[in-house]
Amino acid sequence: MMKVKSSNYLKQIKSLLRTLLDRLLQEYSYVSILASDSVSKQYGVSKQGIYAGESGLLAGRGFVIKVYDGSSYSEFSYNDITEEKIEEIIEDIRHLLSSSSNVLPEGLELSNYKPLPDESLTFCESTEYEIDPEQLGDETIINRLVALSKQGKEANEKILDCNVFCNYQKYNKLFLSKNRDMEQNVLWMTAGVSALAVRGEEIKDCYQSYSNLGGAEILDKLEQGIPVVVNTAVELLESESIKPGEYECICTPNVTGMIVHEAFGHGVEMDMFVKKRAQAEQFIGKQVASPLITMHDGAAATKEVASYFFDDEGVPAKDTMIIDHGILVAGLSDSQSAMLLETKPTGNGRRESYERKAYTRMTNTFFEAGKDSVEDMIASIKDGFLLDNATSGMEDPKNWGIQCMVNFAREIKDGKLTGKIFSPIVLTGYVPDLLKSISMVSDKIELGGGGMCGKGYKEWVKVSDGGPYIKAKIRLG
Repeated sequence: MMKVKSSNYLKQIKSLLRTLLDRLLQEYSYVSILASDSVSKQYGVSKQGIYAGESGLLAGRGFVIKVYDGSSYSEFSYNDITEEKIEEIIEDIRHLLSSSSNVLPEGLELSNYKPLPDESLTFCESTEYEIDPEQLGDETIINRLVALSKQGKEANEKILDCNVFCNYQKYNKLFLSKNRDMEQNVLWMTAGVSALAVRGEEIKDCYQSYSNLGGAEILDKLEQGIPVVVNTAVELLESESIKPGEYECICTPNVTGMIVHEAFGHGVEMDMFVKKRAQAEQFIGKQVASPLITMHDGAAATKEVASYFFDDEGVPAKDTMIIDHGILVAGLSDSQSAMLLETKPTGNGRRESYERKAYTRMTNTFFEAGKDSVEDMIASIKDGFLLDNATSGMEDPKNWGIQCMVNFAREIKDGKLTGKIFSPIVLTGYVPDLLKSISMVSDKIELGGGGMCGKGYKEWVKVSDGGPYIKAKIRLG
């Protein structure tokens, strides 16, 4: 295993950033600078063609300056610094701070905040990888994907197309304040396959993603998964529509992850508590799930795509227990919401980029493992379904309802899978009712981070979610 190297760019500008920081500290009681250098590429091969290019959302260089003026915080972002520009940046900040109270919309006032804690912290940490996709090169990656796409298309005569793709981000971040000097160097990579099966005018698809806190070794998992995805897409041509109703269900880890993310992830982002937009605030200290359920979130909780060593406000990564044996014990917070709520920040202050503000965001969100075997869980169901292949979800933190899409459900009768398959599936419910109904939890967990999460359809960040197989009563349609 190798470790991600530091950024030469950040090394070059660090002394300039330190000079800028020291100058600003002469005028303001708290100043911090977060500098980032990110490289990201995406690749894809399908019947429509081949693409390879930089990801505009995940690549870029720049820095954000946070300044405390004694009552509130202001942030300023830049993408260039030289010795000559330091005075220009300082004057720009002075001007913007002096005029900020005049640009607020009518009816809004500046909030008063306490100084942020700034205990001494100095470290440089890096994640590990086996194969660096940047060194592997575009041509090698594309050739691998072309071969995998061909393999999928040739696996069955009913396969219309096999779309394979991958992307990676290598980012380096530097956080400086009066007492902190922290650096992190992180590489993650994801890959996915989508197979389209056709019979007459009917088309069915199956999608599977793969992710790691690492490098191009993920392509081996992609190759291993193609036969399963192809076979499932063909099998779905025989699927039926499900009869709406409440059933005993077993959720695979990817469906469990979607429930975790939608049901409790957004609902316990505590900036929503500040805005009175999350019902979860009223349930702290109360039972919200089965005693079998313990839930975590945190960049330090596991190693996946949303892992890091400090968040975008300079708070060290943590492992936060959200639910402890069914009791809601804590939420997630950025530094600003934590100050307003008089709690400690949980290391969940994340930015889409250096140009965007930090919000409370999930990282790696999951249920702990239980003690049951999947075989015993299936055997316990008289009339129900095994839900698999989560596709999308929506949540309503204010009313605590969820609506999730699952690609298919496998029928279980008298403790055995019958071979019948139903698709598509809509999963709905009131979060506490669904989670309190959980009666069995498998002894192993899986997490995946193939997608990204938006905050109000914007502010995209990388997340992972998952957990064990769970058995629960769920309304399907």
